[in-house]
Amino acid sequence: MEIQNNKNIIPVAIVVAGAMLSFALYYQPSGVTKATSERKITAQTHESSSVADNEIFPKEGVILPVTWGDMGKKLAGTGTIDAPRFQKLYEDKSAYTDEYDLLLNGNTPGKLKITRENAGFLLNMFWALGLSNKNEILEKGEMADPKYGGAGRFASTGGWTMAQGDAMNHYSHHSFMTLTPEQQALVERVSRGIYRPCCGNSVHFPDCNHGMAMLGLLELMASQGVTEKEMWDTALVVNSYWFPDTYVTLAAYMEGRGVDWKDVNPQEILGANFSSSSGFARIAAQVKLPSSSGGGSGCGVDAGTSAPQKQQSGCGI
Repeated sequence: MEIQNNKNIIPVAIVVAGAMLSFALYYQPSGVTKATSERKITAQTHESSSVADNEIFPKEGVILPVTWGDMGKKLAGTGTIDAPRFQKLYEDKSAYTDEYDLLLNGNTPGKLKITRENAGFLLNMFWALGLSNKNEILEKGEMADPKYGGAGRFASTGGWTMAQGDAMNHYSHHSFMTLTPEQQALVERVSRGIYRPCCGNSVHFPDCNHGMAMLGLLELMASQGVTEKEMWDTALVVNSYWFPDTYVTLAAYMEGRGVDWKDVNPQEILGANFSSSSGFARIAAQVKLPSSSGGGSGCGVDAGTSAPQKQQSGCGI
């Protein structure tokens, strides 16, 4: 979410962040109901077909090629996450599970699995990691461009309200993982090609929570030797769980072009022509779904529940 350079106007991102403090947002990424599990698609490019949600973001979840370990404890130990307050956010909605407690306070030696239920929690954890891990993308990239008035003026920074103290006290401040020059170059390259439908910028400009979270995930993957192909594949999976309706629509469009979802090129789909806000809007205009709960998710800290809820769109309330 890019902020106009006018010091006399309150930055949009800060307005968003303030609204986040005033409203309880409950992000449930699944957006899946019986009515949407099998959709009839009609598009300009084909007569009719059906795309099952389970092909795009499987109900049973997807194993990611990364280990979380005790990263949650490290984030809490530095104050990037105020663990008691973060935990209470979920407990107040009866949404704090044993899995979440292990991710926040314990040690998970196995590979992470993303599911429809935990996608929102992982979003918040990756967000905290991306915001706080020391990296040149945050220090020398678009976020640090003086024309925007400082990195603290974005939704990804001003919106992170779960830190001890000001979120900017943790911005690119902690060395949770140190990348080799080759790993850093890989993150730089891949991050420039991944977009999200709530905004118009790539992950290299992580101005909202989804961008910052994806940056954290890319760094984690690079630090653990994940290949570039695996990074693209994983990014598409994760974006699909975070923006399910968006990728159901994109799958319908690709099917109309004779390409099954399992055969799509993740790098193409994650690019600006498909996954940016403007790119997706152009695609969506060509695909008509009988019902939809929205194209994306909100950009605030929130506690998802296990019950399907209507998705929010854009980076606001």
